[in-house]
Amino acid sequence: MKLFNRSKSKNSATKKAKPLIKWRFTVVCIFVLLGFFGLIARAAYIQVLEPGRLIQEGDARSLRTKLMPSARGIISDRNGEQLAVSVPVQAVFANPSEIFKHGGLSDVERWHALADVLGLDRSWLLHELDSKKKRKFIYLARQVSPAMANYVHKLKLPGIGLKDESRRFYPSGEVSAHLLGFTGIDGHGLDGVEKTYDGWLTGEPGRRTVRKDRYGRVVENISQQKRQPGKPLQLSIDQRIQAVAYRAAKEGVLDIPATSVSIAISDVRTGEILAMVNAPSFNPNNRDDRQPYKMRNRVITDTFEPGSTVKPFVVYTAMKHSIANEHTLISIPGKHFRVGSKVITDVSRIEPMATVQRILQKSSNIGVTKLSLAMPVDYLIDTYRKVGFDEPSGINLIGETTGHFPNRSRWSDIERATFAYGYGLSLTPLQLLHAYTTLGAYGIKRPLSILKTEKVVPGEQVLDPKIVKKILLMIESVTDKAGGGGGWRAAVPGYRVGVKTGTAKKAIAGGYGDDYFSYTVGVAPISNPRLAIVVMVNEPKGKVYYGGAVAAPILSKVLGSALQILNVPPDANTLHKVDKGA
Repeated sequence: MKLFNRSKSKNSATKKAKPLIKWRFTVVCIFVLLGFFGLIARAAYIQVLEPGRLIQEGDARSLRTKLMPSARGIISDRNGEQLAVSVPVQAVFANPSEIFKHGGLSDVERWHALADVLGLDRSWLLHELDSKKKRKFIYLARQVSPAMANYVHKLKLPGIGLKDESRRFYPSGEVSAHLLGFTGIDGHGLDGVEKTYDGWLTGEPGRRTVRKDRYGRVVENISQQKRQPGKPLQLSIDQRIQAVAYRAAKEGVLDIPATSVSIAISDVRTGEILAMVNAPSFNPNNRDDRQPYKMRNRVITDTFEPGSTVKPFVVYTAMKHSIANEHTLISIPGKHFRVGSKVITDVSRIEPMATVQRILQKSSNIGVTKLSLAMPVDYLIDTYRKVGFDEPSGINLIGETTGHFPNRSRWSDIERATFAYGYGLSLTPLQLLHAYTTLGAYGIKRPLSILKTEKVVPGEQVLDPKIVKKILLMIESVTDKAGGGGGWRAAVPGYRVGVKTGTAKKAIAGGYGDDYFSYTVGVAPISNPRLAIVVMVNEPKGKVYYGGAVAAPILSKVLGSALQILNVPPDANTLHKVDKGA
């Protein structure tokens, strides 16, 4: 009976537990359903409401975009001769993480061969790769030649790759280096025309998007955008004249000798620059040759007091305001003339009574001083401003400066005197060329241009053409050796040339030093002006340093060649005629 009773109580307990088991089952089912619906909701959210993030993450792991560099625009001279071109080269890069997945640097001989062909130190290369094991990309060499790239490819080193790029090459070398400038390692202009017109010359690289698998194999081509090459740029420079000018400048530095020689030539009819050179120069194809003193384009950056080269504009101003005419006689009391407490001195002796033409021919400081003191200083300031002494030339090259133009309300007599023979203001050689380009264009002022112009800029008539023609005849007499012209060495056989020479001491802190600027600027041919030219010699050494002695012969050589290159007919038989109507 006891056993029977015990069994009965156990069955009774089992019956009482059944509701508890049912409850648990219900709870579990509810949680399972909630989880199931949660997964459905999450899947719907990912697939329908926010699919972009996961797609982006997947693309980041498999999509690769390869840039296809475009060629930089070609720079050419006015006749189509190439001055700057882009040549295809390659860069050598390393993927250190890939290298150490495939044996690392164990094959030392092949890694040493890589270092040798790239010109790298062997120890440095191995240390560089070992110290950056987790990196996926580092450059080892940029812009290597095709032969070097081919050698690197044949080494078949794991983790070493080649990348297409381009390198700028300058066929003219140091001849046009200052004008053209150069580009950096990434192909953007850093100086000269290359920097000024960088946006125009730079193209848009192409892009190829592909999908790769985990082993780096291309499994799908997604898209491809064509590359857009840079636009070509045609300069106003005539490379034939450029080469002649550079050779003369380089010879001048050695023969005079001098610290530097700068030359610029313009077409007076259009304002186009036909040549712009400096010596010493540098080779833009060789980065090791880029030393600061060689790289400065002194034609647009260096300023100097223009000295006697401004005297034709003083005479023009006097004639314009009826202070004097071509027949007026100016009293010249010997070689010295006192103005206040200062003494004005003439280098060359001149007659006691001299015409304005004779004053220009002999470059008399006393003569232009008397003209300046005879008229308000505002007259002279106005003329100087009209020919561009206070403004940029319009060439728009990076680095151009504008010198110093005085701005004062009160002028002493000695300041007015020195202002008339080129002291108290400073110009660049390009500003001086601009003024004589205006003179050669019979008073029509146009901005200078380094680009070949399709249409001639009309310009502005800033000077009286009748008086300008008389001034041109006067400066022509400066090249007359028989008449005692101080610039006779600038004469060109067969052509009528008008020039003005100048010499000025270099300003230093507190006054003037012992060094000089010597220059000659001119226009030719006088019968029908075509070219304006400026030659500046910086710090000529030795006893001979006057512009008529050191700069004028260079001008003669370059100007004569330029006139012949352009097939300008000789006009020596038109003596005393400014144009056909004279």
